[in-house]
Amino acid sequence: MVQTPASELRIDSAAAKAAAGFHTEEVIPNKYADFEFLFTRAIEFRQETIYFIIVDRFHDGDPNNSVGPNPELYDPTRQKWGKYWGGDLQGVIDKLDYLKNLGVTAIWLSPLFEQVEELQFEFAAMHGYWTKDFKRINPRLVNSNESTSLLECNVFDRLIKEMHKRGMKLILDIVCNHSSPDVNGHKGELYDDGVLIADFYNDVNNWYYHNGEITNWEDEWQLLYCELSGLATFNESNIDYRNYIKSAIKQWLDRGVDALRIDTVKHMTIWFWQEFVSDIQTHKPSVFIFGEWGFGKPWDGKSANFTNKSGMSILDFAFCEGVRAALAKNSEGGFHLIQKVLDLDYLYDRATELITFIDNHDMPRFQSLNPDPEILRLAINLIMTSRGIPCIYYGTEQYLHNNTNGGKDPYNRPMMEKWDMDTQIYKDLQLLSKLRRINPAVSLGSQVQKYITPDVYCYVRRYRDSRCFVAMNKGNYVKIDIAYIDLEDGEYRCILSGRKFEIKNGQLLGLELKRKEMIILSYLGERVKGKTIARVQLNGVQTKFGETIVVTGDCPELGNWDISKAYPLEYINPNTWFGEISFNESAGKAIAYKYAMWRENQEPLRENLVNRRWILVPEGTVKWQDNWAW
Repeated sequence: MVQTPASELRIDSAAAKAAAGFHTEEVIPNKYADFEFLFTRAIEFRQETIYFIIVDRFHDGDPNNSVGPNPELYDPTRQKWGKYWGGDLQGVIDKLDYLKNLGVTAIWLSPLFEQVEELQFEFAAMHGYWTKDFKRINPRLVNSNESTSLLECNVFDRLIKEMHKRGMKLILDIVCNHSSPDVNGHKGELYDDGVLIADFYNDVNNWYYHNGEITNWEDEWQLLYCELSGLATFNESNIDYRNYIKSAIKQWLDRGVDALRIDTVKHMTIWFWQEFVSDIQTHKPSVFIFGEWGFGKPWDGKSANFTNKSGMSILDFAFCEGVRAALAKNSEGGFHLIQKVLDLDYLYDRATELITFIDNHDMPRFQSLNPDPEILRLAINLIMTSRGIPCIYYGTEQYLHNNTNGGKDPYNRPMMEKWDMDTQIYKDLQLLSKLRRINPAVSLGSQVQKYITPDVYCYVRRYRDSRCFVAMNKGNYVKIDIAYIDLEDGEYRCILSGRKFEIKNGQLLGLELKRKEMIILSYLGERVKGKTIARVQLNGVQTKFGETIVVTGDCPELGNWDISKAYPLEYINPNTWFGEISFNESAGKAIAYKYAMWRENQEPLRENLVNRRWILVPEGTVKWQDNWAW
C-alpha cells in the first residue's frame, strides 16, 4: 500500500514534474503560434498555491527609492499606518527563494500602477488602488535610477525572469472600476504613459460617471453607476476608456504577467466584463483571471451568476467566512457552517477554481479574531486540502498580525519582519503545496464529507483512483468510526504526524483524534499521460445514481463514435463532470466530439446538437469547458 510521509513528497526532476501532472506552460510549436486560441483557453491554475503580498509592507530591497517623489508620504519609523514603509519589487525578488521553499507557486502582488502622490487624511495610496497611470509603475516600487514606464522598467522584467526561472507565476492586481478620489482638489486625473487623458473635474469626453457616492448598498443601479467611497468611477460605456484599459493590461501581459486579480468586479456591468475577458484572453489565451465580488454568497445568487457568466473565477468569500466562523470565532454549528457553503458548489460552473482564503487586506487577520496558533494551523491546512485554489496572505506563515483597533484596515497590513523557515505553518505549507501538485485528487477532484459534528470534520478528495482523506478535530479528544472511507484497504501513514492507520473492509474504525489535531492520508493512483491532454469539464447536466457522463467522438481516443468505447468523466458535484483525456494518435489533428450519458438498462442519452469541433495542440495541455446541450 502506498504510504506518503513528508520525505517522499518531492518534485525535483523534470521527469517527476511531468509524472505529477505539471503543465506550467502550454507547449505549442512556433508554426502553430498564430492559432493558439484554437488549442487552449487557460493555464491549469488549480494546482497552484497563491501568496498575496502588499508590496509596500513586504520587504525593502532598495532603500534608495523609499522617499519617493513626495517625501511627506514616507514614514521611515513605520508608525504611521497610512503612509509608505518602503517595500518594493527588489524586496520581492530578494525573497523569492524563501517563497519558493515555502511552496508558493503563484504570487499575487498588490497593484503596481503609478499612484496619486498626495495624502488624503494622512493616508497615501500605499495599497495601490488610487491609480494615476495604468501604463507606468509606482516609482516607490522600482529602483531609484530607472524609468517608471512599464516598457522600460528593468526591475519588473527581472522580477518576471526570476519568478519564471523558479517555475512561479505572477498575478497582477488590477482595478478597472475607478481611478483616484479627491486629493487636495484633484480627482480622477488619468494618464496614458505620462500624457493626461482624463480629469473628473474637467470630464469633457465623459470618462467618468457623476452620480455621487453609493448610499444604498442594496440598490443595484447605485452599485454599478455611483462612486465607491468617493473614488472617480469610470464610465465603461465610453469606448475610449475601454480601449485604454485593455491596451494597458495587455502591455503588462506582454511583459510576462501570468494571471489577473480584478478589484471590485460587482461595481461594473456584466457586458463590460464579458468583453474585457474575451479580449484579454484572445490576446493571451493562457491567462487565468479571478475577481473580487466582495462578501458574495452562493445563496444570494449574484456572485455565482457572475462567475458563470463573466468568464472569470472569483474569490470565495463565503468559504472564508465559514472557516472564520467555525474556527476563529467558534460559532454555533462549527464545521457545519463550512459544509453549508460546499453543499452549494453546484451553483457554480467552476467551483474547483474558486480562490479560497482565511483573511486578506480588507478584513482583520485570522489571529486578530483568535490568537491560537494551533487553530490558525487547522484553518490553513483546511484550505490547502479543500476544493478551490488556496491563497495565503503574506506573513501568515510567521503568525504576523497586529490587533490595534481589532486588526481592522490598515492594521491588517503590518510590515513583514521575520523569515523563519522552521515555523509549523511554514513547514505545513511546504508539505501541502507539494501534495496539491502530486495528488490530483486534492487539486482537481471532488470533495465528499465522511463525518461531521460541530467540532470534527472528515472528508475525502477523490479523482480517478487517487484519494486524499482529511480528518480534523478542533475540540477535545474524540474516537470515531468512518464506515465507508473510500480508500483502498491497507496501512496508511499521516503525512503530517507520521501516525499509522489501518483501513479494513473499506472502514477506518476507532479513529482517535487529539485536541486540535489533523490527519491526512494520501493515496496516489496512475496519472493520465499522453502527447496532448485535454482537461474536460461539462456543466449543466443532471445525473442520477448509476448514470455516467462520457465523451464520444470521431477519433480512437473517443471510441470513433462507438458509444460503448466513449471516455467516461468523473463526478465532481451535481453540476460538474470532469476528466483528463489522453490524445496520442489524434494529437495535432482536428476532431469532433459530443457528450453523452451512459444509463443502466437504458439506451445512452446523447447531446442534442451538431458535433463540437476542436483542433488539438500537437503536445501539451488544453481545456474544454462546455455546457450540456439538451
